[in-house]
Amino acid sequence: MALVGRRDGRNFGYGRQLSYAGPQALQNMFGGGHYGTVKAHSDRWQAFVRWCRSEDGPGFNDARQIDRQTLLDYARFLRHEVDQGGISIATAQNRLSSVNRTMSALRGDRNVRVLSPSKALGMHRSNIRSKAPNGQDRAQVEKVLEALCSLQQQRVAAIIVLARETGMRLREAILADLPRLQREAKLLGKINIQDGTKGGRSGASAPRWITVNNRIHDALAFAREASPGRSRNLLAREESYVEFMKDVVRAARNVLHEYELKGFHELRAAYACERYEEITGHPAPVNSRNCFQQDRAIDREAREQISRELGHGRIDVVSAYIGGRP
Repeated sequence: MALVGRRDGRNFGYGRQLSYAGPQALQNMFGGGHYGTVKAHSDRWQAFVRWCRSEDGPGFNDARQIDRQTLLDYARFLRHEVDQGGISIATAQNRLSSVNRTMSALRGDRNVRVLSPSKALGMHRSNIRSKAPNGQDRAQVEKVLEALCSLQQQRVAAIIVLARETGMRLREAILADLPRLQREAKLLGKINIQDGTKGGRSGASAPRWITVNNRIHDALAFAREASPGRSRNLLAREESYVEFMKDVVRAARNVLHEYELKGFHELRAAYACERYEEITGHPAPVNSRNCFQQDRAIDREAREQISRELGHGRIDVVSAYIGGRP
């Protein structure tokens, strides 16, 4: 991706808008490839841009104005978001790391960056879950669904049942091709989660099959009924993903918190814990004090299967959902 202006110009030559310049610089850095990496960094960069434009931010729209103090101020803002329960430690560190990478791409050097995101945030992430996820209790989930439906928030309720019964991410549940999934469930007895996946993991190159049971059949039927007319997913035909997230999903998070459901990602972890018990016959490590007595071979087999179903490429990631290995 070529520069759109002089290298010493506004946003180091990558355009007049900070939101546009960052992704362009990343595409240039990665030579037009590594789509998933570029998209992940770009999405996190947009969060930084929104902060810059907010009342809490500096009001910058030119990357030349951004210095290390700006990044440290952003780190303090992220720390506050973590303390308020708005985002996780991992999300905060990822956002700060992506701002580092994007600033390097824009500037062409590493002179403006946070040397240690974890130190700047004053916290360290752990990739091993130590607390049982919310949403394992279906009675709790049912109360959330009832509350959402009473507020005419059937689409958000559909996200919840899809996440809980299939392990879909939030974006995957929103963009799922529901007619296709129902067709696969009926004809094949399994569904292939392909829409809205991370890192370009879609199509025949990255199949992600989930065996269907009655709860998944019901979840798909509920989501199809909640889907707007003439739509294949949970978005109305004239509605964008960003609009739906801002106007519908964000407003519904208070309902989740009211019923002590921390967030949509917790439902994905609840799915993983349930699958672990189905595969091994033992509770997930995060749900049991006796996990270290379990067979390591069976544990590894379960983690490999869950990793495939969740759309991850490494089994070590599964520890963030179900707890550490025996």
